[in-house]
Amino acid sequence: MSYKRVLIKFSGEALAGSQGYGINTVILRYVANEIKKVAEANVEVGIVIGGGNIIRGVTTSQDGIIPRSSADYMGMLATVINGIALQEALINLGLSVRMQSAIEMNKVAEPLIVRRAIRHLEKGRIVIFAAGTGNPFFTTDTGATLRAVQINADVVIKATKVDGVYNKDPNLFDNAVKFDTLSYEEALEDRIKVMDDTSIALAKDNSIPIIISRYLVQDIDTMEDWKRAELMYKVLKESGEII
Repeated sequence: MSYKRVLIKFSGEALAGSQGYGINTVILRYVANEIKKVAEANVEVGIVIGGGNIIRGVTTSQDGIIPRSSADYMGMLATVINGIALQEALINLGLSVRMQSAIEMNKVAEPLIVRRAIRHLEKGRIVIFAAGTGNPFFTTDTGATLRAVQINADVVIKATKVDGVYNKDPNLFDNAVKFDTLSYEEALEDRIKVMDDTSIALAKDNSIPIIISRYLVQDIDTMEDWKRAELMYKVLKESGEII
């Protein structure tokens, strides 16, 4: 891997497995092992994880009972829960980890201090950035790009359920077209929903490339599923389809 420092964005939903909510610890361990592979390649790793396996601000506020801003703060707290879980899974593998939260909660995480985060990375520690941007109306995709800019990451890697960027969801449309490369302008103009527009625009303004990598956890619920996914990962790695 030619990158010195990366920011990896994981969706919270992936941690839920087939049950659709909560945290499946088999998946959690699998994700932690994938992160360990990157860290052991002498790459400095920052992580942003979503909270959709627990609550999503947009859907929670749809009926008007809970205002969007409050619902988004609830979603930010969900990312802290996922961050704690991922931190413990990484520590269990012998990795050194720090979590920083954009919403201060000093009992479970450091406050977001960018220079401290960079120092952690320089010392070989993995840094998990929780609570999104700390502001409502912004997605964790935008939070991921923002943290990448702040820590001077070489690239944003978004781990998702497909193996690249398509003009529409290939899991729903057989005629979906895959793009080998895509400019920021094309993604914005053609409304390619690889990440939200704000995060893509922020990456464009700061010349940070975005890589979409297959996230092989959607069918993992047991250790046997994990072994099968590990084999698939090996095949894809050797074929060059994923980094």
